[in-house]
Amino acid sequence: MTMTSRERVRVALSGGRPDRVPCALGFFTQELFGSPDADELFQTDVRFVEFAPPPGQTGFVSYLESLPQDTYVGNSGQLRSYHEWGYHPETGAEHALAGVRSAGELVEGILPDLTDRTRSAGVAARVRELQRRGLAVAAPPPHLGGELFEAAYRLRGFARFMEDLLERPALVDFLLDQLTAMLLQNATILAEAGVDVLLLDDDVSACGGMLMSPATWRRFFKPRLARVIRTAREAAPDIKIFYHSDGDFSRIVPDLLDAGVDVLNPLQPDCMDARKIRAASGERPAFWGTVGSALTWDLGSPGQIRDEVAERLITLGPAGLLLAPAYDIDFSPRENVAAFVETVRSFG
Repeated sequence: MTMTSRERVRVALSGGRPDRVPCALGFFTQELFGSPDADELFQTDVRFVEFAPPPGQTGFVSYLESLPQDTYVGNSGQLRSYHEWGYHPETGAEHALAGVRSAGELVEGILPDLTDRTRSAGVAARVRELQRRGLAVAAPPPHLGGELFEAAYRLRGFARFMEDLLERPALVDFLLDQLTAMLLQNATILAEAGVDVLLLDDDVSACGGMLMSPATWRRFFKPRLARVIRTAREAAPDIKIFYHSDGDFSRIVPDLLDAGVDVLNPLQPDCMDARKIRAASGERPAFWGTVGSALTWDLGSPGQIRDEVAERLITLGPAGLLLAPAYDIDFSPRENVAAFVETVRSFG
């Protein structure tokens, strides 16, 4: 029986076997080939929604929209977030919270207000519209490149925040608690809006492994992540929880499952052994991603992309799998993206 895209995605992310393996391009690749939505352009199985830009950014957004199509300054949604938080690394400006020395100096209200409900007012209607078309809908809470770890180190500075984790745990706890409070409210908004997949994001690893010890991650991040997931599920018991980190985060995969994560992303094949995780855990968690290195996407051929898709289908599919690029594809040839989508449709 042929499934709708939404049915296909929900079955796959529940660890089941759909009529074919679903695919998506991604929430960081929505401005490709002259289209504001690459997933719409290539008719994949997933659409992404997000909160409206904050008030006061009309001029900044107009500036981004006015740039020529061949001018690349980065993903506009990410740039809007940076602008909102006052994070402008291109200027060499000091990090917003660099001068804070203790938790007592981190007063309430020092962070931007991400909980303004006017920004999410249209989300539920957009979700319903897409689902009526038979599409699965995924959405990220607004954040600074990552909900907890990335937001904290962009506010403090990377080296300084890594020192904080070892030397100033009270400051870390207070900062992360403020970030978590905003995240709880926004995750609830998205769950109540009916999104199929809640996208949670924090780059806690690199190709060589974790950026901190698993013990440190468990101390500061796992309990907060688990609380967010529980809260989202209280609002929408059937919501699927997606967790993204670049690099190799294999050492915390059991912890992510324990916290309630359903879906791992992107499982970059040059960093992380998805087959080993699949052999150890079966079809739960589901995998979202797995296809291609940055070099393959940008400089490889359509034939190489087709071969990678076929290999993933054989070694990881067909249950518990949604195929997507494992890297951003902002500079990938259209032919490679088309080959990816066509191969999944034909052989998935």
